[in-house]
Amino acid sequence: MSKKYSQLKAALVLSKASLIATLRSPTSVVFALLFPIIFVTVFGAMVDNTAVKVKIVLSPHSDTSNPMYSAIKGIKIFDLSQGTDSAAMLADLKKGRIAGILHLQSPTIGNGVPHFATNLLGSSAVADKLPLVEAALQEAATQVNKKIIPDQRVAATVHTVNVPGRVYRQIDFILPGQLGFSLLMAGVFGSAFLLFNLRHTLVLKRIYVTPIKRSFLLLGEMISRLLFQVICFIIITALGYYAFHFTLVNGIITFLEMLLLSVFGLIIFMGIGFIISGLIRNESSIAPVANTLTVPQILLCGLFFPIDNYPVWLRSFCEMLPLTFFVDGLRKIAFEGLHIWQIPVQLIGLIVWATIVAVLSVKLFKWE
Repeated sequence: MSKKYSQLKAALVLSKASLIATLRSPTSVVFALLFPIIFVTVFGAMVDNTAVKVKIVLSPHSDTSNPMYSAIKGIKIFDLSQGTDSAAMLADLKKGRIAGILHLQSPTIGNGVPHFATNLLGSSAVADKLPLVEAALQEAATQVNKKIIPDQRVAATVHTVNVPGRVYRQIDFILPGQLGFSLLMAGVFGSAFLLFNLRHTLVLKRIYVTPIKRSFLLLGEMISRLLFQVICFIIITALGYYAFHFTLVNGIITFLEMLLLSVFGLIIFMGIGFIISGLIRNESSIAPVANTLTVPQILLCGLFFPIDNYPVWLRSFCEMLPLTFFVDGLRKIAFEGLHIWQIPVQLIGLIVWATIVAVLSVKLFKWE
């Protein structure tokens, strides 16, 4: 009686062979590990004291007839919005999502002089931005003083109160971006060239005569890449955590949830590589096509700088890209301490992309 053929065992055998080949490939190691380590080291050692746009929220009961309101609205570096939920605003402040909460008090009269008080609520999570915010508010107060009572200096004042919060470092922004960069480059380029070479050297044609299904063949390659990326993930995260104090709010739980999220990213980016290898017939065309799909995501998905400063139309496009969902999810899990089920937007976005890419990669797969 013949022994039943095991699709899963065949996939695991292929994944082992592929993992060994990947570890021996200088290109895979450079793109997936060396480049992200260099970026993490360079950006992690930098001190960031600048900001193009600073998010400031106005408390629900602020007096918008206060002349300070018009002066603050004119500050170009402020992204000013009106808050409605005080508890949510305070939570955002402690997590570093906003740089401060402003409360504009109704004017009072003392010795015949109107007094316009402005209270700023800050946090240690945005300690790097507070000096910039305070300086801009003091300048706004000076402008109001000159308009209201030119010979006095006390018409408008700014008072700052700090609340406790996590210290937000540049590495907390950069490292998730580099994990996304590693996954994107290794997934797209590694998968595209791997399948093309296997097809070109007739290895896939030989595998075709075996009973293995194409879905299990792709599963084997995905397991191989997952194991390789776990190694890269551990090394990059450990470097950021121990060398530059990268924030892992819940410790090992946070790390494991980040690793789980990376599975979705791996499916998407490897799937894109599979699709490219299935459509392209010339090896010299793989790199240009892959670059066309990866470079815009690297520039537009907030790997090196926030996308908040983009125009609204461009920001809307960026927010729909798979790398944006992935990197934003990593940052929310790592720094804000959210669990993976508490980031439904990012999770649903990744699931939708993963489903579409997985179906297309299996449909477009060719044995020869």
